[in-house]
Parts: sequence; structure tokens; C-alpha cells
Amino acid sequence: MVADAPEVRSDPERPGLESLLQHPAIWRGRSAAQVDVVSSGHPQLDEALPGGGWPRAGLIEILTEHRGVGELQVLLPALARLTQFSSARWLTWVDPPFEPFAPALAAQGMVLGRVFVARTSEPMWVFEQSLASGACESVLAWVSRLPARDIRRLQLAAEKGRALGVLFRPHSAAKESSSAVLRVVVEPAWDGARVTLLKSRGGRRGSVDLQWNLPSQGCVGPGRSQEGVLKSSPPQRTETRVGSW
Repeated sequence: MVADAPEVRSDPERPGLESLLQHPAIWRGRSAAQVDVVSSGHPQLDEALPGGGWPRAGLIEILTEHRGVGELQVLLPALARLTQFSSARWLTWVDPPFEPFAPALAAQGMVLGRVFVARTSEPMWVFEQSLASGACESVLAWVSRLPARDIRRLQLAAEKGRALGVLFRPHSAAKESSSAVLRVVVEPAWDGARVTLLKSRGGRRGSVDLQWNLPSQGCVGPGRSQEGVLKSSPPQRTETRVGSW
């Protein structure tokens, strides 16, 4: 006699395996958990990014050979979108190498009242605290060298605060290990930039060429040589709210 198999009932109070696998912290090789994203503003780049955009929570690294090769233009549409939400939190720039030019940012659609520039002697501490605070949509920082254990801490802080952390690093860091959820290289290209995905949880590797359709004024760059729209030396201030300019 063959006994009937016992009926297995799911407990509505306990999450199933599939729901657990959808947590953004879970990496399933080339099968990505569903993640909350914001469109990059570049359709061809969205096709390559996991989930169709930049992650709303987590640390990403943008690697460049030199500053000012288009790395911020790659990000600007998404950053502007994050400031436009009715419940938008802060967009924080931690000790940027050059002073962001508020009118040009506004021309890109950024809500300046949500932008905050922090000047500090301890940028990585401020970066981590801002990520974990829960008060920021996104936090940007620039650093040359950083131990792998510190990058892991920053990734955890971004997850805790549900913030997009953006770490700008030199191209030489590509050979180092990293806990960031996404790593891309940005290089100058004709009328735009080339974005190469080095590490992408659930996305694909390869390069995407982007073209700019920009007004005559830029947002950031190497200094006054670019039509005077940028300030080459950051002000000696502890903090600045761009929206108050």
C-alpha cells in the first residue's frame, strides 16, 4: 500500500525561498535578484545595467584614467531624477575635487534644494556616515586608494541607509578586489564617453558608447578653461548647500 504524501502548506508568516532570493544583497551569479533601480537616462546603458538602471541602494565604483572624462555626465540624468521625487532625500557630494556649478546642474534638471556639498578633512568618514544615515538618496565621493575592507564597510553602509553610493577612483584600482555591487570604467569617446562594465551583479559585461547632447555650459571639469563655468579651487568651507547659492 502506498500512503499519500503529506500536504505541504506554506506559512504566510514566513518568507519563501524565492522571496528571499529577491533580496538585493543576494548575488546569484548571472541570475540577478530583483533590485530597485533608477534609470541612467541613457537607454543603451540601461539595457546593460542589472535591472535596467543604477541601483537605488548599494555602492558602485566609477573608474577613470583622468578626472573630467565624462564620468559625471554619465550619472547626471539619474542624479537629477533622484532629486525630483516628492519625498527626495539629500544628494550629497563629499569633498568634490572641483566646485559644482549650480546653474548648470539646474539646467540638467537637478533640484538644487536637495543638493548638499560637504567640505571635510575626513571625507571617507563623512561618506560612510552619510550613506548609513538614511537621509541621502545618493552620496558621491572621490578617493585614490582604499583598502578592500573599507569598501566592504561602505557597501554595508549604503545597504543600511538605502542609498546609492558612488565612489570615483583611478583606473588603476580595476585590478583590486572590491565589494561594490557594480564597477564601471568611463573613458572619453567622440562626442561622448565609453562605459565598460567590469563587475555587474546580474548584468552583462562589455562596453556601451554614449553620446552627449549638451548645452554650451558644463557642470564639472578641470577648471576655468572650460568657458569659466567651473571653479577650479574648492572654497574653504566646512559645508555648502548648493540650493542656497
